[in-house]
Amino acid sequence: MTRTLWDSSVGKKAIMAVSGLIMLLYLVVHMIGNLKIFFGSDEFNHYAHWLRTMGEPFLHYEWALWIVRVVLVVAVVLHATSAYQLSRRDIKARPSKYVHKKPRTSYATRTMRWGGIILALFIVWHILDLTTGTVHSGGFQSGHPYQNVIDTFSTWYGNTIYIVAMLALGLHVRHGFWSAAQTLGAGNATRDRALKTIANVLALVLTVGFISVPVAVMTGVVS
Repeated sequence: MTRTLWDSSVGKKAIMAVSGLIMLLYLVVHMIGNLKIFFGSDEFNHYAHWLRTMGEPFLHYEWALWIVRVVLVVAVVLHATSAYQLSRRDIKARPSKYVHKKPRTSYATRTMRWGGIILALFIVWHILDLTTGTVHSGGFQSGHPYQNVIDTFSTWYGNTIYIVAMLALGLHVRHGFWSAAQTLGAGNATRDRALKTIANVLALVLTVGFISVPVAVMTGVVS
């Protein structure tokens, strides 16, 4: 049954929808956590430390955090793989006349495709910057996330990469939430308007919430 689900286009769309909603839930929680930076270094660093100790003493140090990471990695891989394979199927299913005439893809399709690529590249950079410190500007300080965030957003390229990625995220969430709702059968004539409103609000809140951090650093509100 699992193989049948994965092989079918309907199954891949369902997997994309569920994995997308898992990532969306994480993004909402992650954004709320990021906003703690406005309450000062002690509050933000304490929150970062709590992420590693949550679940104790039932779970060992960082176990809960690693569980979250594994779930996210699985969700991202399933989401990206399904999207790629569905895209390839769509290309193969086009009539042969398109061999000489490239079809025009919709705005939503182009946004989701390029937005996904931008976000995938951003995730790699974000991990190397603020998790491992590999590409971090200045001296990366393990256990001092507040200062690390300040360092990153004190550079023009750190701000540019982050803001562009968050704008892409907003568009991706806006189209993705609506698409997931339709795939999972939540949409109908009476609920479509509400679902579109929720999609727009989620996209706006996440975009503004995430971008507010680099803007605050740039303007000196957070330093």
